Amino acid sequence: MSESVSGARSDRKITGEDEVVDLCRDLIRIDTSNYGDHSGPGERAAAEYVAEKLAEVGLEPQIFESHKGRASTVARIAGEDPSRPALLIHGHTDVVPANADDWTHHPFSGEIADGCVWGRGAVDMKDMDAMTLAVVRDRLRSGRKPPRDIVLAFLADEEAGGVYGARHLVNKHPDLFEGVTEAIGEVGGFSFTVNENLRLYLVETAQKGMHWMRLTVDGTAGHGSMTNNDNAITELCEAVGRLGRHKFPVRMTKSVRGFLDELSDALGTELDPEDMDATLAKLGGIAKMIGTTLRNTAAPTMLGAGYKVNVIPGQATAHVDGRFLPGYEEEFLTDLDRILGPRVKRESVHSDKALETDFDGALVDAMQAALKAEDPIARAVPYCLSGGTDAKSFDDLGIRCFGFAPLKLPPELDFAGMFHGVDERVPVDGLKFGVRVLDRFIENC
Repeated sequence: MSESVSGARSDRKITGEDEVVDLCRDLIRIDTSNYGDHSGPGERAAAEYVAEKLAEVGLEPQIFESHKGRASTVARIAGEDPSRPALLIHGHTDVVPANADDWTHHPFSGEIADGCVWGRGAVDMKDMDAMTLAVVRDRLRSGRKPPRDIVLAFLADEEAGGVYGARHLVNKHPDLFEGVTEAIGEVGGFSFTVNENLRLYLVETAQKGMHWMRLTVDGTAGHGSMTNNDNAITELCEAVGRLGRHKFPVRMTKSVRGFLDELSDALGTELDPEDMDATLAKLGGIAKMIGTTLRNTAAPTMLGAGYKVNVIPGQATAHVDGRFLPGYEEEFLTDLDRILGPRVKRESVHSDKALETDFDGALVDAMQAALKAEDPIARAVPYCLSGGTDAKSFDDLGIRCFGFAPLKLPPELDFAGMFHGVDERVPVDGLKFGVRVLDRFIENC
């Protein structure tokens, strides 16, 4: 009995939908936590896993190690028409760390529960890695070449700025992306249910820029029992408090305006740019993601000073995560210095540009058509990502980048809260939906 069942299964054609869940679970079980230093535990193992899965279907993947253990995998699929510009599909294999004690299911178990795959990276972004692998493996097993060349890149270090991943490849191996003019990557193509007749799918067309900075105030050191009117900690905390409470002005970029116009049409109501709180209240779980794209932001994240309770230190430091909208970097830096005041020295720790592209063209049409074919009430709309991705590195090569990792989500799921959050998970049905959409997209891109 068991032999006949096993034999029947071995003869059955395995599809992308069949294996995407297992691929996602396998990737989650490889702990690729990125601690923001030179180490990258698990990235090499993930790169080898991906390379093995691609080699099984006839590709010749290459692994590039920028530093011991910091490995990325790249492969190229020949298309039907090699004269056409190529498409890049990129994803990262690293994840932010997770404390298992905080989770319902262990973050590196890949547990299936409540219709979801649980684990660190389930939405950021081993789900897209798995969907890409599943689609590519299915197409190559069945001999279905894409219309044009596709470059696949599974990258290290995105969670710390991509220095050991995308940035390394772009700087040292730009030939890998020869002929590529367009790309898709993470944090886009996910659904927001408006009503029973309409689901918006947010396609990322813009990203905020980044200024991670160190703030320093020098003061007069002294005994903790003495009065000190030049206390570095006091001066710094007052400046950080001003910055942390500051509400930067609303600035309407074209991607944000495009999203709000689409939302206004979908809701059948006029949205007031002067009353964005009322607008955000209509967005449920994605309000956090959209709200931060209306203005520049600066979030204090770390403080440091002193070494003994009875010693006033001569210096105090803080770190701030600053994000600016496309076209507003200069205004952002000017505002920062005004808010902080002359006593605060501001130094850059890591910075990266903002991006924005138009929501038009054949690639966007292919996204819309693929979504509509699998979800009749789908409408693709542009939006701006509050963070950043490896797209910023590929933009340096003149590649037009979008966020398109399609997922149809339950309306009640707090998708924005999944990113870097506790109990990160992705619906099984969403993964299978993503496979179908990506396959259609590739067929018509």
